[in-house]
Amino acid sequence: MLRPRDTATRERRNLSGLWAFRLDPAGVGREAGWWQGRLPEAREMPVPASYNDVLVDAGVRDHIGDAWYQTTVRVPRGWAGQRVVLRFDSATHRAVVWVDDVEVASHEGGYTPFEADITAYARPGREIRVTAVVNNELTWQSVPPGVVEDTPSGRRQNYFHDFFNYAGLHRPVWLYCTSPDHIDDITVVTGLDGAVGTVDYRVEVAGAGEAAGDAVRQIRAVLEDAEGAEVARSTGASGVLTVEGVRPWQPGAGYLYTLRVELADGGELVDDYTLAVGIRTVEIDGTNFLINGEPFYFTGFGKHEDLPIRGKGHDDVFLVHDFALMEWIGANSFRTSHYPYAEEVLDHADRHGIVVIDETAAVGQNTGVGGGIVGSRPYPTFSPETINDASRDVHAQAIRELVARDKNHPCVVLWSVANEPESTTEASRDYFEPLFALTRELDPTRPVGFVNMLLARPGMDLVMQFSDVIMLNRYYGWYLNTGDLAGAETAWQAELEGWAAEGKPIIITEYGADTITGLHQVTPQPWSEEYQAEYLEMNHRVFDRIDAVIGEHVWNFADFATKSAIFRVDGNKKGVFTRDRHPKSAAHTLRRRWRGKN
Repeated sequence: MLRPRDTATRERRNLSGLWAFRLDPAGVGREAGWWQGRLPEAREMPVPASYNDVLVDAGVRDHIGDAWYQTTVRVPRGWAGQRVVLRFDSATHRAVVWVDDVEVASHEGGYTPFEADITAYARPGREIRVTAVVNNELTWQSVPPGVVEDTPSGRRQNYFHDFFNYAGLHRPVWLYCTSPDHIDDITVVTGLDGAVGTVDYRVEVAGAGEAAGDAVRQIRAVLEDAEGAEVARSTGASGVLTVEGVRPWQPGAGYLYTLRVELADGGELVDDYTLAVGIRTVEIDGTNFLINGEPFYFTGFGKHEDLPIRGKGHDDVFLVHDFALMEWIGANSFRTSHYPYAEEVLDHADRHGIVVIDETAAVGQNTGVGGGIVGSRPYPTFSPETINDASRDVHAQAIRELVARDKNHPCVVLWSVANEPESTTEASRDYFEPLFALTRELDPTRPVGFVNMLLARPGMDLVMQFSDVIMLNRYYGWYLNTGDLAGAETAWQAELEGWAAEGKPIIITEYGADTITGLHQVTPQPWSEEYQAEYLEMNHRVFDRIDAVIGEHVWNFADFATKSAIFRVDGNKKGVFTRDRHPKSAAHTLRRRWRGKN
């Protein structure tokens, strides 16, 4: 699925702004047909944003069920004869969409886009009414999973992940147009051989003339450098573009070429699309993770799309500021924990040479840890009544949509299938084996992995056999050996040595300690800024003694919101920065280490 883009043949209109909004806790809106006219008893709600914290109302923050959005938009008069598409960049966790009185789309999954061809209902020059009902309920068959329980005080959403279940239209909504015959998708695979780069491209087209073949329609592919000079061209729906004296995309130097694809009919331009292309390679050699044939060491963070008031709503101001903070501290990478981030984030990473581990929304598939950490009652993780074959189908579709959306981003070097799932049982092995196979089938050019958690030690994990990289979340000195950094250091090194024996690269995808800003102690104790800094330094000593460790991602970049719990004071405080992006002492500790490494 190609992102909406303005080109010589395409136009787009961003529908962000204030939409009419109404919660539907009783779930009556669908039966009453709220989409068939002006949304009754509505208030205003910004899009994009999570709705939870915008209004001063506990009923809004803790709402379970349907939330309705509505706006009107005038279809540009100049779009006559064009294909008109309505696109939602995300709707968490599922949505149904109507244009006027007609249902045009439905989608499961809160972090990948979906769209509908609405040409039949969008008359140029006329207004259309767009209504979306967005549902935030988590079930055993959703990704991530959860349970809605009936309690004496009403319905209660239980979920097994440790961040707040923000909901709504978190990213922009678009109306855009293309020619009826149009470029439907582009896939690029890049290669390097010394000073020569290659771009292997494949173009898919769709429309009324699809059956006519290349005798009528011609496809041209032109590759331009960053200054706009042509460096290679080809014709046909697939081919290889060769670049002499190539400038590779590399960490810290996000050099991008522009691939311009044109669809023509008898010499007349029908459709065109431009795609940023970074020429680079990714491979694993023993315990080395190679980018462009050179060993790469990950420094950076697990992050969250989480902001005061906006929740998970995308914000370009914080996008730029967060990347500036990562540059200041010396981070060269991050993981999209625990869901695909907005495409604007990956675009920015492409341009700035920041490396990304791209993760699905499969978090909380481990009721053993969920019951202990996030306060849920015990359930079996995998069973016919809990996470089952239907759940895996939803998970597989989430992987398909993630790869389809992000396959062309040079910043993405590794797919993460899940975060901290149960991985020590035969049921977990049977659940994940086909998902790893699917990911490799969809994209054989990138390594595939998942993030292991502390209950699955070396020799116990039955899923790691499918993973190209060992990714570990560990909290020695915090959840284990609390306050005892000497004991933590010994235990942590012993476990890492066990993993190193497997002969795969190891990335520490989480390590961190909750820290209250401004709490200082002469003798460092947990929750103080001094303890967080010494905790990080202990971990770094261990990493430096294990050759197989090729990366360290601190948990977390910034403090973030969680559901209420007695061990969470206004959210998770493991951030190196506060939620509003002020540095803790640990930020300076990391800056000294990482700027030296990079």
